[in-house]
Amino acid sequence: MKKTALHQKHIDLGAKMVPFAGFEMPVQYTGVNDEHKTVREGVGVFDVSHMGEFLVSGPNAFSLIQKISSNDATLLFPGRAQYAYLPNNSGGVVDDMIIYMISDEEYMLVVNASNLEKDWNWIEKHNDVGADLKNISDEYALLALQGPKSIDLLQNLTNENLDAIKFYHFIKGDLGNVADVIISATGYTGSGGFELYVKNKDAETLWNLLFEVGQEYELKPAGLAARDTLRLEMGYCLYGNEIDETTSPIAAGLAWVTKFSKNFVGMDKILSDKENGTEYKLIAFELLERGIPRKDYSIINTNNEVVGRVTSGTMSPSTQKAIGLGYVKKIALTNENNLALTIRNKVVPLKVVKLPFYKN
Repeated sequence: MKKTALHQKHIDLGAKMVPFAGFEMPVQYTGVNDEHKTVREGVGVFDVSHMGEFLVSGPNAFSLIQKISSNDATLLFPGRAQYAYLPNNSGGVVDDMIIYMISDEEYMLVVNASNLEKDWNWIEKHNDVGADLKNISDEYALLALQGPKSIDLLQNLTNENLDAIKFYHFIKGDLGNVADVIISATGYTGSGGFELYVKNKDAETLWNLLFEVGQEYELKPAGLAARDTLRLEMGYCLYGNEIDETTSPIAAGLAWVTKFSKNFVGMDKILSDKENGTEYKLIAFELLERGIPRKDYSIINTNNEVVGRVTSGTMSPSTQKAIGLGYVKKIALTNENNLALTIRNKVVPLKVVKLPFYKN
């Protein structure tokens, strides 16, 4: 089991540690609801150093990015990032990722830890243009400082104007005595903040700095469980739940990061899904009676026919409602008010709603 550079910090803080994507990771400290509330109302920090980072560089870096990514890298410029996915050859998703344009000939791809080896092999396989590839995952730590107070807290550590960093933009700067940190206005919570890419050797120093200045802002560490409830309230896709090798990105609502203005791997099947529609569609729902939706619970119609399945579900800490995402046959959505879940042989009616579940 791998450990992040901050592993001992989590142990010292009494975190509950669990195996996750080959790492021993903190799932919670003071409790999911408390950590969730901290991020929504104040500021929390996640150690997400298990994420993978690949550098794509050289004169042909752009060509490779365009070939493997669903999104259009012509929209990027140095200091700009974009969300995208790696399409496979059958209309599914190898992984989702964030692409950072560092310079005209250098990009950083941030991928899911559970898919790291698979992603690397996929990109390498399609690198017939001779771009330079480097896996720097073991060299970097990643801290996600999230919440409405994050900008005020972090501004104490830098002379950079953090207000000037727009959403999905980034800079490289110093934080206290830690040099060359990638400060990215990205995150997975919907409550604003920054993701901080730092060399492993500097990770503990940066963590300590954040908590020194963070006392005034009641900064707390947050674990993977709160990260999941926060992302679900926003309706963000999670690989292995809403998207995988077999799910259509069009059905998953990812048409907005699928650009057919250029050619990319697996484009034809995805274009067909866009033009002809898909059998299933990802929906967001709330339960109308007591119960908690869980992954793979069946979604049924009034005839008790299974018409879909839950991909993610929880009791929302922010709304105090039972919420979930799931795939449902489009034909069943013509009468969406008659859908329900089966929870331990009990039929619980649901209501289809618009995302996000939580509105700031």
